[in-house]
Amino acid sequence: MTSNAAKISVQGVTKTFALGRDTFTALDNLSLDIADNEFVTVVGPSGCGKSTLLNILAGLDEPTTGRALVDGSPVSGPGPERGVIFQQYALFPWLTVRQNVEFGLRTAGVPKAERRKRAEHFIALVGLEQFADALPKTLSGGMRQRCAIARAYAVGPSILLMDEPFGALDALTRVKLQEQLLDTWSKEKRTVLFITHDVDEAVFLANRVIVMAARPGRIYDVVEVGAPARDEDFRLSPEFTALRNRVWHSVYHQDGRTAAPMPSKTH
Repeated sequence: MTSNAAKISVQGVTKTFALGRDTFTALDNLSLDIADNEFVTVVGPSGCGKSTLLNILAGLDEPTTGRALVDGSPVSGPGPERGVIFQQYALFPWLTVRQNVEFGLRTAGVPKAERRKRAEHFIALVGLEQFADALPKTLSGGMRQRCAIARAYAVGPSILLMDEPFGALDALTRVKLQEQLLDTWSKEKRTVLFITHDVDEAVFLANRVIVMAARPGRIYDVVEVGAPARDEDFRLSPEFTALRNRVWHSVYHQDGRTAAPMPSKTH
Protein backbone atom coordinates (compact mmCIF):
# COMPACT_ATOMS: atom_id res chain seq x y z
CA MET A 1 0.00 0.00 0.00
CA THR A 2 1.30 3.43 -0.84
CA SER A 3 0.77 6.48 1.31
CA ASN A 4 -1.80 7.76 -1.17
CA ALA A 5 -3.86 4.59 -0.66
CA ALA A 6 -3.79 4.77 3.15
CA LYS A 7 -6.94 5.84 4.95
CA ILE A 8 -4.82 8.10 7.16
CA SER A 9 -1.35 9.24 6.15
CA VAL A 10 0.88 11.41 8.32
CA GLN A 11 3.84 12.59 6.27
CA GLY A 12 6.86 14.18 7.94
CA VAL A 13 4.80 16.11 10.47
CA THR A 14 6.62 18.42 12.84
CA LYS A 15 4.72 20.57 15.32
CA THR A 16 6.34 23.31 17.35
CA PHE A 17 4.81 25.67 19.89
CA ALA A 18 6.07 29.00 21.16
CA LEU A 19 7.33 28.78 24.74
CA GLY A 20 8.27 32.24 25.83
CA ARG A 21 11.24 33.23 23.70
CA ASP A 22 11.91 29.62 22.84
CA THR A 23 10.03 26.95 20.92
CA PHE A 24 8.86 23.54 22.06
CA THR A 25 8.82 20.66 19.57
CA ALA A 26 5.85 18.38 20.27
CA LEU A 27 6.23 16.21 17.13
CA ASP A 28 9.42 15.74 15.14
CA ASN A 29 9.21 14.55 11.51
CA LEU A 30 6.58 11.91 12.29
CA SER A 31 5.29 9.67 9.49
CA LEU A 32 2.58 7.02 9.82
CA ASP A 33 0.09 5.26 7.54
CA ILE A 34 -3.11 3.63 8.80
CA ALA A 35 -5.19 1.32 6.63
CA ASP A 36 -8.94 1.41 6.14
CA ASN A 37 -10.74 -0.26 9.08
CA GLU A 38 -7.50 -0.72 11.01
CA PHE A 39 -7.58 -0.24 14.79
CA VAL A 40 -4.39 1.51 15.90
CA THR A 41 -3.52 2.50 19.45
CA VAL A 42 -0.92 5.10 20.34
CA VAL A 43 0.90 4.95 23.66
CA GLY A 44 3.96 6.68 25.06
CA PRO A 45 5.44 8.72 27.89
CA SER A 46 3.63 11.81 29.11
CA GLY A 47 4.23 14.77 26.83
CA CYS A 48 5.26 12.69 23.81
CA GLY A 49 2.76 14.38 21.49
CA LYS A 50 -0.02 11.78 21.38
CA SER A 51 -2.84 14.29 21.73
CA THR A 52 -1.10 16.75 19.42
CA LEU A 53 -1.09 14.09 16.71
CA LEU A 54 -4.80 13.42 17.24
CA ASN A 55 -5.65 17.13 17.19
CA ILE A 56 -3.84 17.52 13.85
CA LEU A 57 -5.76 14.59 12.37
CA ALA A 58 -9.02 15.99 13.76
CA GLY A 59 -8.30 19.32 12.07
CA LEU A 60 -8.18 21.13 15.41
CA ASP A 61 -4.53 22.06 14.93
CA GLU A 62 -2.12 22.41 12.02
CA PRO A 63 1.37 20.94 11.57
CA THR A 64 4.28 23.34 11.46
CA THR A 65 5.77 21.31 8.61
CA GLY A 66 4.62 18.16 6.85
CA ARG A 67 1.03 17.21 6.23
CA ALA A 68 -1.78 14.89 7.31
CA LEU A 69 -4.01 13.24 4.71
CA VAL A 70 -7.37 11.49 4.96
CA ASP A 71 -8.35 9.46 1.90
CA GLY A 72 -5.52 11.19 0.04
CA SER A 73 -6.76 14.73 0.76
CA PRO A 74 -4.97 17.13 3.12
CA VAL A 75 -6.65 17.76 6.46
CA SER A 76 -7.57 21.44 6.58
CA GLY A 77 -10.06 21.47 9.45
CA PRO A 78 -12.70 19.31 11.15
CA GLY A 79 -14.85 17.15 8.86
CA PRO A 80 -17.86 14.83 9.13
CA GLU A 81 -15.76 11.85 8.04
CA ARG A 82 -13.85 12.11 11.34
CA GLY A 83 -15.59 11.52 14.65
CA VAL A 84 -13.69 12.66 17.75
CA ILE A 85 -14.22 11.29 21.26
CA PHE A 86 -12.38 12.81 24.22
CA GLN A 87 -11.98 11.74 27.83
CA GLN A 88 -14.59 14.31 28.80
CA TYR A 89 -17.97 13.07 27.64
CA ALA A 90 -19.02 16.40 26.08
CA LEU A 91 -22.69 15.45 26.18
CA PHE A 92 -25.37 18.13 26.27
CA PRO A 93 -26.69 17.84 29.85
CA TRP A 94 -30.16 19.10 28.95
CA LEU A 95 -30.66 16.49 26.21
CA THR A 96 -31.57 12.85 26.70
CA VAL A 97 -29.41 10.00 25.47
CA ARG A 98 -31.51 9.74 22.31
CA GLN A 99 -31.41 13.48 21.71
CA ASN A 100 -27.64 13.56 22.21
CA VAL A 101 -27.15 10.74 19.71
CA GLU A 102 -29.50 12.45 17.24
CA PHE A 103 -27.84 15.85 17.63
CA GLY A 104 -25.31 15.58 14.81
CA LEU A 105 -27.92 14.06 12.52
CA ARG A 106 -30.33 16.91 13.22
CA THR A 107 -27.71 19.56 12.47
CA ALA A 108 -26.93 17.71 9.23
CA GLY A 109 -30.56 17.96 8.19
CA VAL A 110 -31.39 14.25 8.42
CA PRO A 111 -35.18 13.77 8.46
CA LYS A 112 -36.72 13.01 11.85
CA ALA A 113 -37.76 9.43 11.09
CA GLU A 114 -34.35 8.53 9.69
CA ARG A 115 -32.38 10.09 12.53
CA ARG A 116 -34.61 8.34 15.09
CA LYS A 117 -33.99 5.01 13.35
CA ARG A 118 -30.22 5.52 13.22
CA ALA A 119 -30.05 6.77 16.79
CA GLU A 120 -31.98 3.79 18.11
CA HIS A 121 -29.69 1.42 16.17
CA PHE A 122 -26.54 2.79 17.76
CA ILE A 123 -28.09 3.22 21.20
CA ALA A 124 -28.95 -0.49 21.11
CA LEU A 125 -25.49 -1.32 19.78
CA VAL A 126 -23.87 0.18 22.88
CA GLY A 127 -26.48 -1.34 25.21
CA LEU A 128 -28.29 1.82 26.29
CA GLU A 129 -31.75 1.14 24.89
CA GLN A 130 -33.26 1.13 28.40
CA PHE A 131 -31.78 4.58 29.03
CA ALA A 132 -32.68 6.30 25.77
CA ASP A 133 -34.85 8.88 27.56
CA ALA A 134 -32.47 9.46 30.47
CA LEU A 135 -30.49 12.65 31.01
CA PRO A 136 -26.67 12.35 31.24
CA LYS A 137 -26.63 13.34 34.93
CA THR A 138 -28.50 10.12 35.77
CA LEU A 139 -25.95 7.89 34.01
CA SER A 140 -22.69 6.41 35.23
CA GLY A 141 -19.42 7.54 33.68
CA GLY A 142 -19.21 4.40 31.58
CA MET A 143 -22.75 4.86 30.29
CA ARG A 144 -22.04 8.48 29.37
CA GLN A 145 -19.01 7.40 27.38
CA ARG A 146 -21.07 4.73 25.60
CA CYS A 147 -23.53 7.48 24.69
CA ALA A 148 -20.64 9.56 23.30
CA ILE A 149 -19.49 6.58 21.23
CA ALA A 150 -23.02 6.02 19.89
CA ARG A 151 -23.27 9.71 18.98
CA ALA A 152 -19.96 9.55 17.12
CA TYR A 153 -20.99 6.45 15.17
CA ALA A 154 -24.46 7.79 14.35
CA VAL A 155 -23.25 10.50 11.97
CA GLY A 156 -21.46 7.89 9.88
CA PRO A 157 -17.77 8.86 10.10
CA SER A 158 -15.30 6.55 8.42
CA ILE A 159 -12.68 7.43 11.05
CA LEU A 160 -12.90 7.57 14.84
CA LEU A 161 -10.25 9.56 16.71
CA MET A 162 -10.34 8.71 20.41
CA ASP A 163 -8.24 10.57 22.99
CA GLU A 164 -8.04 8.52 26.21
CA PRO A 165 -11.83 8.03 26.24
CA PHE A 166 -11.73 5.58 29.16
CA GLY A 167 -9.03 7.37 31.17
CA ALA A 168 -11.35 8.67 33.89
CA LEU A 169 -13.15 5.38 34.52
CA ASP A 170 -12.56 2.75 37.19
CA ALA A 171 -10.69 -0.40 36.18
CA LEU A 172 -13.71 -2.72 35.92
CA THR A 173 -15.78 -0.26 33.89
CA ARG A 174 -12.77 0.37 31.68
CA VAL A 175 -12.37 -3.33 30.86
CA LYS A 176 -16.08 -3.66 30.08
CA LEU A 177 -16.01 -0.64 27.77
CA GLN A 178 -12.93 -1.95 25.96
CA GLU A 179 -14.88 -5.11 25.17
CA GLN A 180 -17.97 -3.08 24.24
CA LEU A 181 -15.94 -0.88 21.91
CA LEU A 182 -14.42 -3.87 20.14
CA ASP A 183 -17.84 -5.49 19.79
CA THR A 184 -19.20 -2.30 18.23
CA TRP A 185 -16.13 -2.00 15.97
CA SER A 186 -16.51 -5.61 14.79
CA LYS A 187 -20.10 -4.88 13.71
CA GLU A 188 -19.64 -1.32 12.42
CA LYS A 189 -16.11 -1.20 11.03
CA ARG A 190 -14.29 2.10 11.18
CA THR A 191 -10.68 3.21 11.04
CA VAL A 192 -9.76 3.93 14.66
CA LEU A 193 -6.86 5.89 16.14
CA PHE A 194 -7.04 5.42 19.91
CA ILE A 195 -4.78 7.40 22.26
CA THR A 196 -4.10 5.81 25.65
CA HIS A 197 -1.55 5.84 28.46
CA ASP A 198 -2.52 2.29 29.51
CA VAL A 199 -0.27 -0.42 28.05
CA ASP A 200 -2.75 -3.27 28.65
CA GLU A 201 -5.51 -1.28 26.94
CA ALA A 202 -3.25 -0.48 23.99
CA VAL A 203 -2.42 -4.15 23.39
CA PHE A 204 -5.94 -5.48 23.97
CA LEU A 205 -7.63 -3.12 21.53
CA ALA A 206 -5.18 -2.77 18.67
CA ASN A 207 -4.22 -4.40 15.43
CA ARG A 208 -1.05 -2.30 15.81
CA VAL A 209 0.40 -0.44 18.76
CA ILE A 210 2.39 2.71 17.98
CA VAL A 211 4.84 3.53 20.76
CA MET A 212 5.97 7.14 20.74
CA ALA A 213 9.27 8.43 22.04
CA ALA A 214 9.61 11.06 24.71
CA ARG A 215 10.11 14.65 23.63
CA PRO A 216 10.24 15.45 20.86
CA GLY A 217 7.44 13.11 19.78
CA ARG A 218 8.60 10.46 17.31
CA ILE A 219 7.73 6.86 16.56
CA TYR A 220 9.89 4.69 18.78
CA ASP A 221 8.42 1.24 18.11
CA VAL A 222 5.56 -0.40 16.23
CA VAL A 223 4.15 -3.62 17.68
CA GLU A 224 2.00 -5.86 15.50
CA VAL A 225 -0.82 -7.50 17.46
CA GLY A 226 -2.83 -8.87 14.55
CA ALA A 227 -6.43 -9.92 15.03
CA PRO A 228 -6.72 -12.51 17.81
CA ALA A 229 -10.04 -13.18 19.52
CA ARG A 230 -10.37 -10.31 22.01
CA ASP A 231 -11.65 -11.97 25.16
CA GLU A 232 -10.61 -12.92 28.66
CA ASP A 233 -8.57 -15.86 27.34
CA PHE A 234 -6.51 -13.45 25.23
CA ARG A 235 -5.96 -11.14 28.20
CA LEU A 236 -4.60 -14.08 30.21
CA SER A 237 -2.61 -15.69 27.42
CA PRO A 238 1.20 -15.92 27.10
CA GLU A 239 0.82 -14.12 23.75
CA PHE A 240 -0.78 -11.12 25.43
CA THR A 241 1.83 -11.12 28.18
CA ALA A 242 4.67 -11.13 25.65
CA LEU A 243 3.12 -8.28 23.66
CA ARG A 244 2.41 -6.30 26.81
CA ASN A 245 5.97 -6.76 28.05
CA ARG A 246 7.39 -5.54 24.75
CA VAL A 247 5.17 -2.45 24.70
CA TRP A 248 5.84 -1.79 28.40
CA HIS A 249 9.59 -1.97 27.83
CA SER A 250 9.34 0.33 24.81
CA VAL A 251 7.35 2.91 26.77
CA TYR A 252 9.23 2.91 30.06
CA HIS A 253 12.77 1.89 29.10
CA GLN A 254 13.48 3.92 25.99
CA ASP A 255 17.15 3.98 25.06
CA GLY A 256 17.19 7.14 22.96
CA ARG A 257 16.89 5.48 19.59
CA THR A 258 14.13 6.22 17.08
CA ALA A 259 12.52 3.37 15.22
CA ALA A 260 13.09 3.20 11.49
CA PRO A 261 10.16 4.35 9.33
CA MET A 262 7.56 1.58 9.23
CA PRO A 263 5.90 0.31 6.04
CA SER A 264 2.25 1.00 5.44
CA LYS A 265 -0.16 -1.54 6.87
CA THR A 266 -2.59 -3.46 4.72
CA HIS A 267 -4.96 -6.36 5.35
